[in-house]
Amino acid sequence: MPGRHYDQWTVGDTLAHDIRRTVTETDNLLFSVMTHNPQPLHIDAEAAAASEFGRILVNGTFTFALMVGLSVGDTTLGTLVANLGYDKLVMPNPVFIGDTMRAETEVVELRDSRSRPNAGLVTFRHRLKNQRGQIVCECLRTALLARSAPVAA
Repeated sequence: MPGRHYDQWTVGDTLAHDIRRTVTETDNLLFSVMTHNPQPLHIDAEAAAASEFGRILVNGTFTFALMVGLSVGDTTLGTLVANLGYDKLVMPNPVFIGDTMRAETEVVELRDSRSRPNAGLVTFRHRLKNQRGQIVCECLRTALLARSAPVAA
């Protein structure tokens, strides 16, 4: 199981996730259609060409979901009890079809769970960068993770 348990993390731990992903036109179109997002910047090449971007802009919620997805294998796979929240989400640079994404994660906070003695809260800072090294998405994600061993009563 690649994910880490709560007690296996330390504040300051950082990971550069190995999996990279090039965003395709199909990714953007399917995600926009599946989420009922008719924004012309995402699905209308003519409207997007007339915008300040000059081309289709990838759906920001796809960008966010991809960032989290790229991190799961190294962070919470098999150890997650629940995702409790996403905070301070920013998208400082646009994503375009053909951009290749890579994710990085840093642990910024650890807290014992008051209601679940066999779990704890980890706050991750996830960053998604394009092939030019520009941050295209960033957020804090708080996850409730199981401990590797039960806590004695």
